[in-house]
Amino acid sequence: MTTSTASRLAARFAALRAEGRKALVCYVTAGHPDPAASIALLRGLAGAGADVIEVGVPFSDPLADGPVIQQSSQVALDHGITYARTLDLVREAALDVPVVLFSYLNPIIAAGNDALQRAREVGVDGVLVTDLPVGADPVRESWFGASGLDFVRLVAPTTPLPRMEEIGRHGGGFVYLISRLGVTGERASLPDDLPQTVARLRAATALPLCIGFGISTPEQARVAADLGDGVVVGSAIVRAAGRSVDEAVALVAAMRAALDAR
Repeated sequence: MTTSTASRLAARFAALRAEGRKALVCYVTAGHPDPAASIALLRGLAGAGADVIEVGVPFSDPLADGPVIQQSSQVALDHGITYARTLDLVREAALDVPVVLFSYLNPIIAAGNDALQRAREVGVDGVLVTDLPVGADPVRESWFGASGLDFVRLVAPTTPLPRMEEIGRHGGGFVYLISRLGVTGERASLPDDLPQTVARLRAATALPLCIGFGISTPEQARVAADLGDGVVVGSAIVRAAGRSVDEAVALVAAMRAALDAR
């Protein structure tokens, strides 16, 4: 069920490792704040130093997300953004950095048996499904694993070591470590036990490790990057994008500068 190691994601992390740099993974919701601005935002984040861009597929019941991303998803739905339109936006943006499709399971299934093939054709490199845990649906997981897309997996801070090992065996691209329990959203500080969680995950998999959930400032990004191979920033970017694309791009540029100044 693992995907090819010759992917653009693998190549990007290998290049960063060779340069002694850390990955900046940026989440945006497709179609937010509107479709035209969404394309400008995607291109702007790539130009500001994002190494990987997670493109969220809007969903009507985003239970794992906090209020900022929930609101952005509703805004995108109001603009008529579907799975198919999300792929259109990725194709139109024509990014030169790896793209991970970030979705709940339902929109992908509803898009049909060729949903993952269509994603590859427009330039998507990986897929992250928030509500498909390892072992929950082997047939569906095999479908993802055989797609040619890196199957990025989530790991929670409470995940036992054997489970971490299983997740690592059935993942690709990188592992997304959720820094804290709860929904997505900005936080004032990182958890005190994050170093211990990272150490356990390091012992479980050789995949690159990116830390997300709650990283909202350049300083938090720098601290988290000292522990992992990269950081994932979502709600802070989405909140800024709701005010202006330029503000979101400036935030990512500041985070890139903080990571490179380590």
